[in-house]
Amino acid sequence: MKAIRNYLDKIKPQFQKGGKYEKFHSTFDAFETFLFVPDRVTHTGSHIRDALDMKRTMTMVIIALIPTLLFGIWNAGYQFYLSQGQEAGFWTIVWEGFLRVLPIIVVSYVTGLAIEFAFAQARGHEVNEGFLVSGMLIPLVMPVNIPLWMVAVATAFAVIIGKEAFGGTGMNVFNPALLARAFIFFAYPGDITGDKVWVAGLTTGQAVDGFSGATPLAHAAAYQIDQIPPLHDLFLGFIPGSIGETSKLAIFIGAAILIITGIGSWKIMFSALLGGLTMSYIFNLVGANPYMEIPPLTQIMMGSFLFGIVYMATDPVSAAQTEKGKYIYGFLIGLFSIMIRVFNPAYPEGTMLAILLMNTFAPLIDHYVVEANISKRMKRSAKLTNA
Repeated sequence: MKAIRNYLDKIKPQFQKGGKYEKFHSTFDAFETFLFVPDRVTHTGSHIRDALDMKRTMTMVIIALIPTLLFGIWNAGYQFYLSQGQEAGFWTIVWEGFLRVLPIIVVSYVTGLAIEFAFAQARGHEVNEGFLVSGMLIPLVMPVNIPLWMVAVATAFAVIIGKEAFGGTGMNVFNPALLARAFIFFAYPGDITGDKVWVAGLTTGQAVDGFSGATPLAHAAAYQIDQIPPLHDLFLGFIPGSIGETSKLAIFIGAAILIITGIGSWKIMFSALLGGLTMSYIFNLVGANPYMEIPPLTQIMMGSFLFGIVYMATDPVSAAQTEKGKYIYGFLIGLFSIMIRVFNPAYPEGTMLAILLMNTFAPLIDHYVVEANISKRMKRSAKLTNA
C-alpha cells in the first residue's frame, strides 16, 4: 500500500489546479479517497475528524450486504438446477449463480458510476460516494432473469432523476435502489412480476413437473396458502425471489453488522418490524380472505419485507432524522407494507411502495417532532418564569 501511496503522491500535482490533467481532478480524487483516508484538515472553526468518512461508511454497508449477496448467488444456481430436476455439487451451483448475478452487478455499477463521474466532472465537484451502496442494492432487489438493458435504464433513471436532479448524494428524497426497482415495476411489469422471472435461465415449458417457480407472495396473492413454503425454508432462503431478499438469516447477519457499527438505525428496524406484525395481527382478526389469515411471522418472512427495513428504510438520507421520528417512520413503513400487499395483490411487494411513500413524508414527520419539542420546551420555560 505504501508503494501505491507514493505513486499517487507523485502524480497528484498533475490533477490539481494548474496541472496537466486538472479537468480530471474529480476522478482522481474519487480513486484516491477510495483507497486512502483523505488527508485534508479543517482550516476554520472547531471540528473533529476521524477515519470513518463517507466512503468508509458506505464500505461498511457493502460488507453488511455481502451475506445476502453470497447466498443470492448460491440460491440463483440452486433454483436453476432445481427447476431442471438435476442435482449438482456446491461449487457447480455457485458457479452457475455467479455467472447469472455478476453481469447484473457489473451493469449496475458501470452505468451508475459513469453517470456519477460525468456529473462530477461537469460540475467540478467531488464524486459522490452514495452509489457504492446503491450499485449493490439495485442488483439485489432484481430477479436473476432481468434483462441487462433494463437494469442499465433503471439505474440511469435512479441516478439522474432520483439523485442528481436533487443535487446528488445527501440531497435525494427517495432511495435510489427502490426507484430503480419501481421504474422497472411500472414500465416493464412483465419482467419483474409473475413466476418464471425469478429463476435463472427458466422459460415457459422448461421446468420439470411439480416446479412452479412462484414466489411465496405469488402463492399468497393467488390464495394458494398451502403452497407457501414452511417457515424454515422462508428463513433460510431456499425459495425463488429477488437475488438478495430470500435468506432472512443472511439479512439478520447484515442487520447485526449495521447495528453494531452504528450505521443502521435499530429504531427504524424495530419499529418497522412492530408495524408489520401489528398490521398482520389486525388482518388475522378481520380474516376476510385467506391472505389475511396468514400468520404474522409468515407475513414478515415473505418477500423483501425484512430486506427493505434493514437496508433501505434505514437509508440515512431519505429516512427520518429525529429519534422519535424514526419510530414513527419505521412503524408506518411496516404497517403500510403489509397493508398494500394484502389489499392490492397487483402490487405484491408492498415494501417497495411503503418505503417510497414514507420517504416522501419523512421530512414532515421530522418537522412535527421538532415543533412538538419546541412547544414542550417553551411551555416548560413559561412555567419556570411564572414560578
